Amino acid sequence: MDVGLLNELAISSLTRDDIPVSHELQENGLPNSFVPGRNILFLTLAGIYAYQIGAETVITGVCETDFSGYPDCRDDFVKAMNSALVKGMDRQFDIKTPLMWLNKAETWALADQYDALQLVRESTLTCYNGIIGDGCGDCPSCDLRKAGLDDYLNNKDTVMQSLIQKQKAEDQ
Repeated sequence: MDVGLLNELAISSLTRDDIPVSHELQENGLPNSFVPGRNILFLTLAGIYAYQIGAETVITGVCETDFSGYPDCRDDFVKAMNSALVKGMDRQFDIKTPLMWLNKAETWALADQYDALQLVRESTLTCYNGIIGDGCGDCPSCDLRKAGLDDYLNNKDTVMQSLIQKQKAEDQ
């Protein structure tokens, strides 16, 4: 699906090649990588697709614990979007956020728990500069990713135990 219009409307380091990713916050308190409306659009499109195929669940990877200042990665935003989409389509479904309360180390532990550590490490995109895998190693997102991976690899037992405790608490 072409969402090129978003690139025209939302001026951000993620939508413009001529805007370098900054480690500093802008005057509005947000990073220059924030794309206004991005997750509104993505969740709306996912909700429409879920409606068409009769799915009861939409899953998104947003995370409030390291949300980098993005307001559309917060739990209250996701709940509000879920409510709006259900009301707007008159069909019940749930937006699930399995990473919402996990830190990056616990996210790596979750990947390892599902025997997908290498897959996530090599084939996912976190980098604000668009480099798959380990990324550029210099942008804020790569910094978070690397710090989380290092924390997990250096403290596997402790981090895995923390993940398991959170999973048990969520199941209750």
